[in-house]
Amino acid sequence: MMDRSEQIKLCVGYYWIMRMQFDTLMLLFLVTLYMYIRNRRRGHTSIGRRVNTLPLRRDALDNIIGEGGDRNCIWELRMSLNAFATLCELLQVQGGLDEDGHVGIGEQVATFLIILAHHTKNRSVQVRFYRSGETISRYFHKVLCSVLRVQSILFAKADPVPEDCVDPRWKWFKGCLGALDGTYIDVTVPKSDKSRYRTRKSRISTNVLGVCNRNMNFVYVLSGWEGSASDSRVLRDAITRRNGLKIPIGCYYLVDAGYTNGRGFLSPYRNVRYHVNEWVQGHRAPQNRLELFNKKHSSARNVIERCFGLLKKRWAILRSPSFYPIRVQSHIIIACCLLQNFIRMNMDVDPEEDATLLPEHIPVGDDTIVDEADTIDVVESSHEWTQWREDLATEMWEIWRGERGA
Repeated sequence: MMDRSEQIKLCVGYYWIMRMQFDTLMLLFLVTLYMYIRNRRRGHTSIGRRVNTLPLRRDALDNIIGEGGDRNCIWELRMSLNAFATLCELLQVQGGLDEDGHVGIGEQVATFLIILAHHTKNRSVQVRFYRSGETISRYFHKVLCSVLRVQSILFAKADPVPEDCVDPRWKWFKGCLGALDGTYIDVTVPKSDKSRYRTRKSRISTNVLGVCNRNMNFVYVLSGWEGSASDSRVLRDAITRRNGLKIPIGCYYLVDAGYTNGRGFLSPYRNVRYHVNEWVQGHRAPQNRLELFNKKHSSARNVIERCFGLLKKRWAILRSPSFYPIRVQSHIIIACCLLQNFIRMNMDVDPEEDATLLPEHIPVGDDTIVDEADTIDVVESSHEWTQWREDLATEMWEIWRGERGA
């Protein structure tokens, strides 16, 4: 057996051996940490294998707006290269979007459009552009605010149908500015708010009012109302807002039967065949002036349904709920409408317009006939307006019968 002094010497020896090993491990840890922090600052992604991400980011962006040409740009961003360049310049000059030396204007706008067009999640964009989630989120909101700042430029103007109009869809509706309707877009809200956003079909949605002109460009959009709100209530709010929907005296919009037929809003006859598919599927001609009026009305008002259909087909983020705060989701809806206008104004041919709309792209709104007590306060059905619709329907019927030789 070892005596006490030898045991003490052995313990002390083990202590110093462990102490040296610990110091060595600590030194290695500090060196490794230093290298990691230095590499992160220089744009390297790993410790063991130094990879410069700058060329990778350039390649990712160049595949979209560079060597891929218009084809890749339209697939990814829903617009041509020239339109994309114009949008970047517009947002920089008029929208206040700046280049801070960290992320370029092109990459900011491209990332924003990819998220809208494909509903790409933050993590997927991180992998594609070698950016952090915080960076992607921050610049997404910057571009969103810039788009909203130029809404006065991107929202279209509504011109009334002139007296000498020869367009077979619109020539009957002199003074008409376009059409309006509501549509549901699914959203994500806190559990405490779900009852207010629940629609008649039990979906959690926001009720969006869209107003467009004859050229299928949005004139006004109001987003953010709960899905339980009726179309009439949303319209009432739109026309009473300080910067809301303005309708000059003597002009009007075409609306569906869910709205009141009053000055400024021309609705079809209720309980009479109306929708376009009802006329397409059958070959029976209109039997009276009410059916003929509704057929002409539906053909013209279909422009807003087509407008909503293209909107949802173009921007996948509108086809399923996103997880942004509800205020941001409402802003995203408006931004999508503005960008649709921009694309139609800056491209000779809208790549989505001639494509077939799938059932999930067709807008679903609230066309339920509401009780007269829940109608728009400032738009009341008057005898004068009702008589004007009667006279218009009679005129249509007489001219139509004369052309058919009846």
